[in-house]
Amino acid sequence: MAQKLYPNLVHAVAFALAETIEQPYPADKVLARMFKATPQWGSRDRSFIAETTYDILRYLRRYTDPDQRPIPWLWVIGWHLHASGNVLPPWEEWADLPEPPHVIEADNCPLAIRESITDWMDEKGSAFYGDRWESLVTALNQQANVVLRVNPIRATLPEVQKALREAGWETIEKGPFSLELKERANVFRTDAFKAGWFEVQDLASQQVALALEVKPGHRVVDGCAGAGGKALQIAALLENRGQVIALDPDEWKLKELKRRAKRGGVDNVQARLATDTKAVKRLHQSADRVLLDVPCTGSGVLRRNPDAKWRIDQSLLDRCLGLQKEILEQYAPVCKKGARMVYATCSIFPEENQHQIARFLKEHNEYSLISEKQLLPDEFGYDGFYIAVLERGK
Repeated sequence: MAQKLYPNLVHAVAFALAETIEQPYPADKVLARMFKATPQWGSRDRSFIAETTYDILRYLRRYTDPDQRPIPWLWVIGWHLHASGNVLPPWEEWADLPEPPHVIEADNCPLAIRESITDWMDEKGSAFYGDRWESLVTALNQQANVVLRVNPIRATLPEVQKALREAGWETIEKGPFSLELKERANVFRTDAFKAGWFEVQDLASQQVALALEVKPGHRVVDGCAGAGGKALQIAALLENRGQVIALDPDEWKLKELKRRAKRGGVDNVQARLATDTKAVKRLHQSADRVLLDVPCTGSGVLRRNPDAKWRIDQSLLDRCLGLQKEILEQYAPVCKKGARMVYATCSIFPEENQHQIARFLKEHNEYSLISEKQLLPDEFGYDGFYIAVLERGK
């Protein structure tokens, strides 16, 4: 869509792209820091900077090699804005703008260029998914819709739907506790969000906690709690009864969990710092349910983190595989006999998913596989997640 362009905003996009790709820093952190340092920018300015930055990160390889140094960021932005229907103003930066390096519409344009992924990822995805790979990687490039998880401790789904409608936003019901916005919007400024009525959480992510099949009174251990999105969902499913023990090695994430729990009226979550094995050993054979939403490559959530595709490589995959194995071994004794453990990743790579669980089961005959599913964006329509439900024998 054509829009009036301003030099300071275009240069801000160039700065954000350089920080994200060349440093590299996560794009969301770069933008947050930039916006905090420049409070005079209005919502339209911020929207232009953020959307342009993310769109270019999503299709960066159409315009340049991410490994190139230096990257001609102003040329990249010019090519992208022109492809998006903008008439470029006669600025000095674009006076001698050459033709873009690739003709995306050409029949011989490689998939890795057209859909903007690394050759490594293209080869890995093609090897496992075959003819489906093109459909899957195209879906991974679509902008993620905004999905909300209603917090039943604070409000009902109709109440949240009504509050959002009064704010000017229509929603679609996606389940008893899920709403999807018909159009993207900043819901964090609403009174309903500030009152803890809902959290923003993709529909695929919501399936992880649901797979635990918790019941009020259960003791649930969340071994990779992070900032607590799934721990808070579990607390809601427990109807604020029972106990959720949320562990993570990062103290700042647990502080965020506590802040979110307070906002959401959740009082059955205990946040515990786990920087060594002692915190886990104290929980051996004590849990009715264990959730392991393990660190992974993030290959299934590129729709919301397009900059991550330039950091995913064999080295990262190998590190994740080692960490996942370590976490599984560490938390396997936490389940009571007859209890269940859910292992999940936001990855589409079988090494992190089916292969990891097959290896674990081979080495732990006390566990059996109840179910496993791979949610993929081209079929499910949301993020890519793998969810395995395991049961410890009696």
